[in-house]
Amino acid sequence: MSDRYLSVVQVAELLGTTVRFPRRLVAERRIRYVKVGTHVRIPESAVQEYIAANTVEPAQTRARSRFGRAA
Repeated sequence: MSDRYLSVVQVAELLGTTVRFPRRLVAERRIRYVKVGTHVRIPESAVQEYIAANTVEPAQTRARSRFGRAA
């Protein structure tokens, strides 16, 4: 078990967001987390999984016609 457990503040810094965003992810149960007493810790692997699940790949560009659109 070599997974680091991050605080909400650390997750916010990692994602480049405010603290409110990871707190909302936890409240809505959209990310795995661990309760340690009253503290919330988020496994680093859960953050990576969240990023991977929400990554949008670029659309494939279509070959443009030499003549453009038909009128």
